[in-house]
Amino acid sequence: MKESSFKGRTCLTIFLLLLMAFLIFLQLNKWDTLFQPKMSSPIIYPKATTKPPKVSSICNFPPLSPKDALEERLILESVAWPETPALPSPLSLELTSHLAHSSFTILPSRGGGQWHVGDQLEVSIAISDFKGQPKKSGGDFLVARLHNLTLGAGVAGKVVDHLNGRYSAVFPLLWEGAAQVEVTLVHPSEAITVLNRFNREQPDRIFFISVLSLGSQSQTTVCNICLRQTKQPICDFTEPRTGDPYFCYNPKNMSCDARIARSSAGYKQTPGLLKAKENKLFQGRVNLKVRIPASGPASVTVLPKKEGQPEVESSIVNFQASGYYYQGLWRALDGTKVRQFTGASAITQCLKGKVVHMYGDSTIRQWFEFLNAALPDLKEFNLGSSRISGPFMALDYKNTIMVTFRLHGPPLRFGGLMEKIHYIANELEELGDPNTVVVFGIWAHFGSFPIEVYIRRLQRIRSAVVRLLDRAPKTVIIIRTGNPKGLSLNAAITDSDWFSMQNDKVLRAIFKGLNVHLIDAWEMVLAHHLPNNLHPQPPIIKNIMDVLFSYTCPQKGG
Repeated sequence: MKESSFKGRTCLTIFLLLLMAFLIFLQLNKWDTLFQPKMSSPIIYPKATTKPPKVSSICNFPPLSPKDALEERLILESVAWPETPALPSPLSLELTSHLAHSSFTILPSRGGGQWHVGDQLEVSIAISDFKGQPKKSGGDFLVARLHNLTLGAGVAGKVVDHLNGRYSAVFPLLWEGAAQVEVTLVHPSEAITVLNRFNREQPDRIFFISVLSLGSQSQTTVCNICLRQTKQPICDFTEPRTGDPYFCYNPKNMSCDARIARSSAGYKQTPGLLKAKENKLFQGRVNLKVRIPASGPASVTVLPKKEGQPEVESSIVNFQASGYYYQGLWRALDGTKVRQFTGASAITQCLKGKVVHMYGDSTIRQWFEFLNAALPDLKEFNLGSSRISGPFMALDYKNTIMVTFRLHGPPLRFGGLMEKIHYIANELEELGDPNTVVVFGIWAHFGSFPIEVYIRRLQRIRSAVVRLLDRAPKTVIIIRTGNPKGLSLNAAITDSDWFSMQNDKVLRAIFKGLNVHLIDAWEMVLAHHLPNNLHPQPPIIKNIMDVLFSYTCPQKGG
């Protein structure tokens, strides 16, 4: 509905007055209080205790409500990985998965005829060891995609583990022409054994070097979500509103009444984490993110869909890809009409009159940076923040657009002032205005922790999302999934795609059935021809942002 010119001038006046108030507060170093009511506090709430928390293991998992405990158990069961082999010491590669003796085979189409658009392509994968002997158990981490570089086409496949050394990959056939199969061994099952051990026994392989400050006194200590008990007392900085745990070793002559002023990440050395020869399980071009060769043809030719042809479903698994690329553009398969927002005017028209709050890690910061670069009228304010940790805010006065970015709460591996870092759940509790878009992604910094840590964080965020939708049902909420990335030995130990994939399953389960939108960054990166990267390259980001804008401004009837 068009607003009257009087209402337009009034809104603009109010907007400018609010901006002036913001600048005044900024000069007084009151950034946090501007967007937080008086009841809000910085991210860490100290408790005056030096008694170690009661924990049964290195990670402290307090009791959940019966409902949340049941959900946690069901999620853990649903994401449980097939049992992987115990490793002999010292390790020998001879009996581990090896791509040179492994292969995939394209199975004939149903009825032995030709392939048509709408069919399902099935591929059989056989894994053998370095001796050339077929493996008898499952647990290897494989991913697969179908693509045509000339057409700019690609779709992720679904891999099924038959628990006997054999796997299937299933793909929907979505375009006419050539379709090339690509199967990648991300990790052999033996490497999964090591990664599982790390998260169970070494969740503190990434730790946080923090400065505790009390008055004029400050000391450096080590903090973490999972903190080993020693003879040194522990301060409990668990966030009281959300219950998110965080602990610090208490330095001598420092009270737990101190606050955490600043934090940065430290890393245990990889050689000290691995047992003898386990590094050989994480070798590029040998068994770390390597392509499995085809036994026979690696591609098929897809003909147009037959008139009246029914959709062909796989006999192996019920799989629906979230979307696919064609001519370099993402096409959703969930009923969403993905529009192309080309140029600043199209994006501005979509975001006009809206407030967009972004929360997350650097993969969400990348989206804020995209908007900053794409919209010349969107002006970022200098808040004196670190370019890495933020927070950031940008305004377009003419079109009354505001975009903000804040990091999610700990764990965070890059340094920053803790008072500027807030938990997503607390931030959501302060929202409720109309024309608000909430975007968040929380995944990349959780790979080194037991999966229960991630489940519980998402449960708390989901509760805040439910309350926000009760207060403001028209709020648009968009959630970014994780994505595969480039891996080396060191990266795999803390940031393996296996960790991200397991957490991705958790995120989908936690938010299933809510009025939220998922941006499937996992499939959008996996299906694309560009190399996997923690921060996807510009062509992928452009497609991701088009999905975001399509959710924000859906086409009528789409």
